[in-house]
Amino acid sequence: MNKIDAQLLAKMFLAGAKNLESKKEWINELNVFPVPDGDTGTNMTMTIMAAAKEVAGLENPNMEALAKAISSGSLRGARGNSGVILSQLFRGFTKAIREVNEIDVPLMAVAFEKAVETAYKAVMKPKEGTILTVAKGASEKARELADAGCDDLTVFIGGVIEHAEYVLSQTPEMLPVLKQAGVVDSGGQGFVEVLHGWQDAFLGKEIDYSVIEAAPVASAMKIDAQAEADIKFGYCTEFIILLTKTFNVKQEMDFKAYLESIGDSIVVVADDDVVKVHVHTNDPGLAIQRALKYGALSNMKIDNMRLEHQEKLFKEAEKAEAAQAEPEMPKKDVGFISVSIGEGMNEILKSLGVDYIIEGGQTMNPSTEDMLNAIDKVNADTIFILPNNSNIILAANQAKALVEDKQIIVIPTKTVPQGITAVINYVPDLSVEENVENMTSEIKRVRSGQVTYAVRDTMIDDKEIKCGDYMGIEDKGISAVGTDMFAVTLEMVDHMMDDDMELVSIYYGSDVTQEDASALSDAITDKYPFVDVELQYGGQPIYYYVISVE
Repeated sequence: MNKIDAQLLAKMFLAGAKNLESKKEWINELNVFPVPDGDTGTNMTMTIMAAAKEVAGLENPNMEALAKAISSGSLRGARGNSGVILSQLFRGFTKAIREVNEIDVPLMAVAFEKAVETAYKAVMKPKEGTILTVAKGASEKARELADAGCDDLTVFIGGVIEHAEYVLSQTPEMLPVLKQAGVVDSGGQGFVEVLHGWQDAFLGKEIDYSVIEAAPVASAMKIDAQAEADIKFGYCTEFIILLTKTFNVKQEMDFKAYLESIGDSIVVVADDDVVKVHVHTNDPGLAIQRALKYGALSNMKIDNMRLEHQEKLFKEAEKAEAAQAEPEMPKKDVGFISVSIGEGMNEILKSLGVDYIIEGGQTMNPSTEDMLNAIDKVNADTIFILPNNSNIILAANQAKALVEDKQIIVIPTKTVPQGITAVINYVPDLSVEENVENMTSEIKRVRSGQVTYAVRDTMIDDKEIKCGDYMGIEDKGISAVGTDMFAVTLEMVDHMMDDDMELVSIYYGSDVTQEDASALSDAITDKYPFVDVELQYGGQPIYYYVISVE
């Protein structure tokens, strides 16, 4: 075979998603740090599944519609650094193939190159020995085979995967921490598993796609021909807008708001020059008339739905939506969005002026879509985002790039204590630029540490860690390991302290009693009598203590 059409590429993509999903726990175990978090395998799987749902919802897609679904779905569903990088690889790949009907070896090589180029641009400081390196190796092999005149895609795909696996095997030689832990890069392994899925589908292997749930489309709302009663919105209307005019984020939100005023069950997926629309309404003409303002329409489909119990379902959904509806925030010049988890942490941030809390962090990295939804709810011209986790900063920046009607500023906070410091140091009388400089400078003065437990045996930084051990993890790595939580926490604090430190802030988690936390606070006060020690309830799960010194 020397050609891949849209139907086959869709199967290949879904097979890649399925294979990654089936290996996610194994990939999680490849992570160097044995912490009980949502890890690389989980983040990459949730990213690719967001796109897979869009692909599964397409009926007889052409290459352009398929490319849009893959790019838009993965871009908005991206979680964690590995997920964001994977979404950028897909974004670059689909840019190269969206205008053709079939893909051959030369175009596949170009697509791999475009994928790597796009992903590298998305990362401020690319690190070799990661998923980026493995993808680059695959791209270089693709170019080599294409230049050598290979036109058999079976040989081409096999050669690319074989070389990608070789580069993956070399990642421990590029990153000493991988070598010491005895693992390859988890993100690179995830990328290789996606390629293996592609290969399986290309070779015609039987694959169960049932794990992939299609995104909401008209087919999910088919009617019973025997039904007699009308539902509230009787026409399922679906079409694609071929954009001829600007359709930025604000216009997308305005269009969604208009559709909400005339119907429900709304899905609007926009990517570059194509918008996919699905709405249930009593007047399809109104939806079509508004859509024509943005471009020409294609793939139009209108179904008349008749089903009594569907009407009840819609009414129940409307009641639930109305009950959960949040009042619009008053208009303000500057707003704050923070990622956080734990009742105490959330309340502290809100008391300092944070407008919207995105639940998540170490245990579940929010997606780009989560960021966009939060931005939409904060009624401010300028919005500061505090990711409070190094694995969320890329997703925040990806959301920033998708917003045009608000000024979005991502302060690169890596912990909640840094986020708290950033908010405290915001001064309303200063300009945005001055505040960015001031907040960024102040968070560098904060040292953070967290105490949790190990979920597997490993070796890191010459420290032998057993499953169940307590670990004190600082900004630069693990500084304390042992079987006594109190002793490990004190050792970590000792490692964080120096003569310039003036304040220790202790946030104790949901699994720590106030009595134990107070004992720890007293011990630190006794050892460092000239340092202020503050104890607060954080309520965070999994991490017994989050501690900052500054």
